[in-house]
Amino acid sequence: MLSLPQHIRGNPSIYDNNNDDLNSSLSLRGPRGALIFYRIGKKGVDKEGKPVMYNLKSRIDSAVFPGHQGGPHNHTIAAISTALHQTKFPEYKLYQQNVLKNAKVMANELLARGYALVSGGTDNHLVLVDLNSKNIEGDRVDNTLDLINIAVNKNTVPGDKSPLNPKGIRLGSPAMTSRGLQEKDFKEIIRLLDKGVMYAHELKGKYPKKQDFKDWVKNEGQKDRVIQELRSEVIDFVTKFDVPF
Repeated sequence: MLSLPQHIRGNPSIYDNNNDDLNSSLSLRGPRGALIFYRIGKKGVDKEGKPVMYNLKSRIDSAVFPGHQGGPHNHTIAAISTALHQTKFPEYKLYQQNVLKNAKVMANELLARGYALVSGGTDNHLVLVDLNSKNIEGDRVDNTLDLINIAVNKNTVPGDKSPLNPKGIRLGSPAMTSRGLQEKDFKEIIRLLDKGVMYAHELKGKYPKKQDFKDWVKNEGQKDRVIQELRSEVIDFVTKFDVPF
């Protein structure tokens, strides 16, 4: 089950005056890739009054290929085109509306269960959870939830001293919204996630040293009785929803 992290990128309101890139794999539901937006046309005039044109295109093109890519990735280009084509239809607008609704449900459910959220909530597809309120680290929760088939990402939160020891996790609603989950279903996701977090906290008591915990995850985690029970509960829930193709 994916409560997959979705980054905030590509705000269309800034394109008139700036350059930006948009990740194509997140709420757009495309492949791993990107769309680069840049300015063209007249930039200004020189001292003689002659027009000065933007020359970003050639530099960006050469930076992408051959600078970073060995060749045009036609399969990725085709997949991005398909994802963009889907945005033209009413179903896509409904999907995005549901993404926002479901993210708000996740945020509200987490708050109701005593979790702290960075910014206090969400107005988009992303929820950033500050786990200081639960006295647990993000990497411990990330690893524990992974064992029960819930995918999140550890994430730094305000006050963290190092990205190697993050105190937060990042959740996103697009992946499960795409599988048809509604607001009531996202309440169940948070219920299952909370059980995983509580067990991660219990494991912290048993394995206070990070390396001991990592060794347990590697060697014993899959065989742990509580982990198996939680994983079965997650599987029973999520297999009711088809994966779209």
